[in-house]
Amino acid sequence: MLGLDGRRVFVTGGASGMGREIARKLRAEGAQVAIGDLPGPQLASADDDGLIGVECDVTDVAGVHAAVGQAVEALGGLDTLVLSAGIIHIKPIAEVAEADWDRLMAVNLRGAFFCIQAAAPTLQASSRGVIVAIGSEAGRTGSPLVHAYAASKAGLHSVVQSAAAELAPGVRVNAVAPVSTPGTGMGRDILNWKTARTGRSDDEVLASVAQTFPLQRACTPADVADVVMFLVSDHASYMTGQIVDVDGGAALHRIPGAQ
Repeated sequence: MLGLDGRRVFVTGGASGMGREIARKLRAEGAQVAIGDLPGPQLASADDDGLIGVECDVTDVAGVHAAVGQAVEALGGLDTLVLSAGIIHIKPIAEVAEADWDRLMAVNLRGAFFCIQAAAPTLQASSRGVIVAIGSEAGRTGSPLVHAYAASKAGLHSVVQSAAAELAPGVRVNAVAPVSTPGTGMGRDILNWKTARTGRSDDEVLASVAQTFPLQRACTPADVADVVMFLVSDHASYMTGQIVDVDGGAALHRIPGAQ
């Protein structure tokens, strides 16, 4: 057990994918969890997992402050914020429209910052505040065809470290940086792009991707959620300002089969 009983958590982007997996796992460990997302059937099904659904468009600053207030009221307080809302587009430089760039930045970077701003006073007042953001391997190294996404995640990593310095000692702020995760909507978009580009099946693409990692398998939402749970817990009480890779060893640049 991670000692999460009594934690009061707001998860943005929590209606589906990685956010939903994180919310479910936190709830299973005894935390009280509200999820913020756009209205729709996935948010409406929050009760099915013992979660509280809150409508939240992270691109609307006033709406973000209102949503955080609703979560605080529903949970009776707030000591943990998980930033999981995110989008991606995959296009060559010449095809990226201004609207593409602006929308992605509004969700992935601007939205995350204003969620932190809205939640920070309550997190500080709790005396055990925690923020965990979902960053990305792409935010460390860049990647072709996802220019805005990589830039937004690099910016998010910087916001995490800046907020960690400013909000200490009362609030710990960390991020995880996963590789592409096929079990999420965003990961599905990337997989679809790869299958269309190569003409190979999903299974063939996934098997090829797995071979690039020393651990020989693709990342799953549960892999990321488990690291988030640790960072939320008191077991990580001396960690702040960290960007934790969840990458199956990809950063080692190991050549499979080489000795």
